[in-house]
This record gives sequence, C-alpha cells and structure tokens, in this order.
Amino acid sequence: MSREKVSLLEMFGLSDLEKAKKDAAKAIFGKGKIPPSKFDLSSMNVFKPRIAIPTWLGIKQGGRKAPIYNFYNRVVAPKDEAFSVRVTYARDFTGGQWTYDSHLGTDFAIPVGTRIVACAPGKVVWIARHLDHGGLKIFIDHGEGLITTYAHLSRALVEEGDVVGRGQSIALSGAAGLELILFFPWVAPHLHLNVILNGAPVDPFALPGEAPMWIGGNEPVPHTGAADSSFTPTAWNESLISAAIADCSDAEERGCLESIQDIEKRALETIDYRMFYSTLFRSFPTVYEKKYERRPILDLPFSADDYDGALLPR
Repeated sequence: MSREKVSLLEMFGLSDLEKAKKDAAKAIFGKGKIPPSKFDLSSMNVFKPRIAIPTWLGIKQGGRKAPIYNFYNRVVAPKDEAFSVRVTYARDFTGGQWTYDSHLGTDFAIPVGTRIVACAPGKVVWIARHLDHGGLKIFIDHGEGLITTYAHLSRALVEEGDVVGRGQSIALSGAAGLELILFFPWVAPHLHLNVILNGAPVDPFALPGEAPMWIGGNEPVPHTGAADSSFTPTAWNESLISAAIADCSDAEERGCLESIQDIEKRALETIDYRMFYSTLFRSFPTVYEKKYERRPILDLPFSADDYDGALLPR
C-alpha cells in the first residue's frame, strides 16, 4: 500500500485556526438556534482502540479489505434532536449498533495519507472546511439526484470545477474533524462517506428488498479499468433551492446560505446543513424537480492498488 506523508496541520485540518476554533465552539456550545452536540457514556462506543491505535500507526487492520468503522444509522432522528454522538436509538442496516445516533454516512478506518478516489463519475462542486462536521470535505455532483461527500481529508488532489472519472484520485485521507482531535487516539483515522440521493442522506448498503447503491451489492469493491467520466451534471432549479433555504429558521445561518453566489455550492451547502443542523429546518422541501430511484452506481472510494473490498464487522 502506498501512502503519502502529510503534515500535522493537514492531517487534523487546522490550517485555518480561527475558523477551526469557531467551528469547534459551534459543535460544543451551540450557536443561535443550533443546539450543542449531545454526548454521554454511550458515546464511548465510537472508541474502538483495537482498530484505532494500529490504524494511527499506519497498520491496515483488514489487510486488503477496508474495515467499516461506523455504518449509517437507519433510524430516523426525532425532528427536535440535536446532533448526537450517543448510541440510544441507533441501528445499522444489519440490525446492530455499529454506528451512533446522528451518523448519516459510512466510515472506513484507513491510515492517514491513503488515496481516496471518486465512487462514480462526477463534478467536484465544492471543497470545504467544516471542523465541526467532517473537516476538509469534497462534494461531488454525479447528476440524477446523486451527491457524494468525502470527509476527514488531509489534502485535496482536485480543484473545484474538475470533472472526475470513476476511480480517479481526488484526495489523501486524514483525521480532520473535531471528534478525531478530541478523542485521539481512541477514534481511528477514517474516511467518512456521505451518499445523498434526492437531497437526503441514504445508506449505500441495502436492506432486503432494497436496491444497493454499491455496484458490488453489500460487498462493495473498488473500480478497476478505465476512469469512466460520463455523466450529466445537475441543472439546479433556483426557486427550489431558495425555498429550501427559506425553510431554515435561524436568520444568521439562512443568511450564510443565501450569500453563496454559485448556485451549485449553495445547493450542496444547503443539503449539508440539513444533514448536520436538522433542527433548523421544518419541512425539508425538495431540491430536485423529480425523484430519482436507488440504483447500483457506486464503487468503493479506494484504489484497487490498496484495497479489494470492505471488511464488515461480524
């Protein structure tokens, strides 16, 4: 496995210390109508030192398979629930609790500096830094109602506006994000992958009767072969995005969203806000003109040189 060296500031996403401090304060103490994040003793379930400590040392814990560190939580949170790292109502797609209450993505425990690749063809719309939810993140629009985000990165290898092919390198993994700093070394460095369909997060793993989002079904594999870049970017509807922003009850946060000039970035940041600050929104109006169905379209976000599958907890 080839990994690249990154600096400590890159690894933890602290290149902009002033913004990092503001983001951290928002998560810990809340801000305006954003309530503080919730923690209790059950939050220690995210501590997996058997996986975490060797991974920090650069030792792959699953061999050729990337270990799942947290699954997507399948239980819908109450509308008034603050962001919660507790394990109370959490259930993953297997019926277990390899996740936590507000976890709306899939985590893969991988050593810092691992190459991250695009799960499907798309356009890099935004490269953002949110220490309170994901650190350095890349947002890719795949068209047909599908967005993926890649979080806790150390370094982006692409630029906004780039069209990327399936399996193309986009970033180096890191440990950027508040929880990775506060709980070092008990939480493993990992890639947090959000899969967003029709403007809402979804689990790429499938329950019986559902279509998986992974091309490999519930045993996803990386892409091999040419980096196909064929896709149709989303034609965003200005009025739908404006209605989605108007649904935000916090005037300051609503103003931040409205101030984003580029409609693609405005759309994706609004979707991101609705995932992490859901208590600010009331009816979650649609951001797409039609509804798209789940379909197998994604490969693992790793090079086939590094991994050939995912290691699911047993």
